[in-house]
This record gives sequence, structure tokens and C-alpha cells, in this order.
Amino acid sequence: MFDSARIPVFLSAALLLAIAPGPGMLYVLARTLAGGRREGLLSSLGTFLGGMVHVFAAAAGVSIILAKSAVAFATVKYLGAGYLCFLGVRMILDARKDSAISVAALPGRRNPFWQGVMTEALNPKTALFFLSFIPQFVNRASGHVFLQFVVLGMTSVTFNTAADIVVTLLAGPFGQRIRGSQRFRQRQRSLTGAFMIGLGTYVALGDSK
Repeated sequence: MFDSARIPVFLSAALLLAIAPGPGMLYVLARTLAGGRREGLLSSLGTFLGGMVHVFAAAAGVSIILAKSAVAFATVKYLGAGYLCFLGVRMILDARKDSAISVAALPGRRNPFWQGVMTEALNPKTALFFLSFIPQFVNRASGHVFLQFVVLGMTSVTFNTAADIVVTLLAGPFGQRIRGSQRFRQRQRSLTGAFMIGLGTYVALGDSK
């Protein structure tokens, strides 16, 4: 069903993006430091569910177009590849002015699970990312576009949540390094940004299937 040649690329990209310190990871870490491990785990599960909202919404809407129109499929892939390159450049530039999320900056102490759901589900950047990232690895020729979209999206969200959970469980010295070391975050984001530019270029120059 999937394009076997691109599965390793997808898994590598999804894993690298998951472990790169970003707003979501810093948010979960800050919740852990503020309310303990249980609050961090609930926040992680909440962001997982919020991410899946984007996956199913994108799969339900976009997959219908992609399955029926080769032109629309190619258009989405090329626009998505361009957006990935744009995100990569922005990530490299923004790494220089990175700042950590403080515990004091968190919103009121609401239910961490549902707050995690709402934080992720209402984030338009997450929706744009899935619309640009996932279609690059959907094999239109094999059919089952909706199922491919859901499986790939769920894999990506699972990687993200697994990374957040690891950070929650290791919220001592490792977590403090992510939150407190600006240089560490800058290097990670710069590396991820460069990878995203390479990924966007790779899928743009590759064959559209």
C-alpha cells in the first residue's frame, strides 16, 4: 500500500521532528515541572488526542480530493514541499531568538488532559504541518488514500507523544537541559530546519505517485 522506498524517509523525518525541542515539548515539560509527572503525562496524552483531530480532519477532507484528481494530488505535494522548506528556513532563523517557556507563563491550572487537547487541536500551525507533511508519503497509485493518511498521521503523532512522555519521565536533569539550555535547543532546531529543507527538496524533485 505504501511506497516502500519512502517509508524509511518518512520514519526518519517523523522521528527527528518528534525529538526536536519545540513549543509542544516545552509546554509538556513546563506542565511537568509545575504540577508533577502525572500532569505532564496527562498533557502528553491530551496533545496526542488533539493531534489526531488534525489527522482525521485532514484525511477526511484532503484524501477525497487526492484520490480523485492527479492534478490536485501533485499541487498539494508541491505546495507542501515548498511549505516544508519554508518551515525549515523559519526554524533555522527562529533558533537564534529562541526562548524557553517558563512555568509562570502557563495558563491557569485547568485539567491538563483537556487543556492539552485544546492546545493542540486549536493550533492552526499543526493543521498546516499535517497538510504539507503527510501527503508527501501517500502513494496515490495504490489507493486507500484515507487509510494511508491516517496511518502515517497516527505514526507521526505517536512519535511526538512518545518523545513528550520520555521528557516527562526524565524531567530532572535532561528536562532541565532542554528547558534551560538555549544553545542545546538552537542546535536541535537548526539541525531539524536543515533536514526539513532537504526533505522538501527531496519530495519536490522526486516522482509524484
